[in-house]
Amino acid sequence: MALGLAMIILLGLTFNSLFEKIKLPGLLGMLMLGILMGPYGLNLINEELLTISADLRRIALIIILLRAGLGLNKGTLNKVGVPAIKMSFIPGLLEGFTIMVIARYLIRFSYIEAGILGFIIAAVSPAVIVPQMLDLINRKIGEDKGIPTLILAGASVDDVIAITLFTTFLGLYGGNHINLLRQLFNIPLSIVLGIVLGVLLGLLLVHLFRKYSMRDTNKALVILGTAIVFNSLEAPLEGLVPIASLLGVMTIGFVLMEKYPEVAPRVGSKFNKIWVFAQIMLFVLVGAEVNIYVAIDSGFVGIIIITIGLVARSIGVLISLAGTNLNRKERLFCVISYIPKATVQAAIGAVPLAMGVQSGEVILAIAVLSILVTAPLGAIGIKATGERWLRSVG
Repeated sequence: MALGLAMIILLGLTFNSLFEKIKLPGLLGMLMLGILMGPYGLNLINEELLTISADLRRIALIIILLRAGLGLNKGTLNKVGVPAIKMSFIPGLLEGFTIMVIARYLIRFSYIEAGILGFIIAAVSPAVIVPQMLDLINRKIGEDKGIPTLILAGASVDDVIAITLFTTFLGLYGGNHINLLRQLFNIPLSIVLGIVLGVLLGLLLVHLFRKYSMRDTNKALVILGTAIVFNSLEAPLEGLVPIASLLGVMTIGFVLMEKYPEVAPRVGSKFNKIWVFAQIMLFVLVGAEVNIYVAIDSGFVGIIIITIGLVARSIGVLISLAGTNLNRKERLFCVISYIPKATVQAAIGAVPLAMGVQSGEVILAIAVLSILVTAPLGAIGIKATGERWLRSVG
């Protein structure tokens, strides 16, 4: 496993650098490397490493969300409040239900199977979006109108809604007694609980750091350890109470920034350094999950379904931004930023097949295809339009 890890690090750094030199996002290079090295490519990644891949990817995602929280500004967040709330649910719901209708008639899915597919595809990828938005925030691009913060806030909740509805449709397929009103109520409840617990943990950490002197590196490790434990509690508590733990993780970073501003930026710089390693693990291992042969099986119909879903999502973004002071190019940038899919699709795309859903193979094929189509398209689009269409205030 150690040799496999070394290969991922060395080749990941190389591919990241090569893609940046040809003016493409480095994460795209790491995703392509993962596909090449993965079990569906040259099979160069050790099986033991693939076994813990989900945990490594989750830790990397926690790191980037902590970075995001430490990079949020309260004033900017207040400025984008209402549009961010709209962006968190309107685009995803429009995409999910549109795919549900299209799949029902285009590939003859039942409504429940179509709903399962719709809300697997509907989740955007924080792994692709968050690093690029943080880069824009750090370079003060688009911050005059809070555009990167708007996208960060909206995308962090988008996944919560998509996964909750996916779980609901999956439960309906299995014949489980699902209380739809309760499931719908669980969405705002999980968001509120995630934020509240994130605030409490953030305040606890602030108190701890003020009371006990420790190096910034140690502070960063304590924050990371706390966030991982918090996230790990989500699954065992799911049956009792729903918690949007990843949203809570980002809230921890935000509280630290607000309540301990003299230290938070220094801790944030530590997470920037940790992210150099974590991003390699995240993107290479996400790429390793992609079975391009399965994606090819979904063919032209899969492309049509994904494209129509993206059109619906784009309309949802424009509806969410109605009444804001964003110009046409800035709105189009937001549309492009909401295209990428990767993390959720890689994590749950195979779940319906494992649960015995009749159309599970087709669902997995379209989920994988959505990664191959939208992750490069979105990543390239964000990089190409961010600097051109958004105003720099630096």
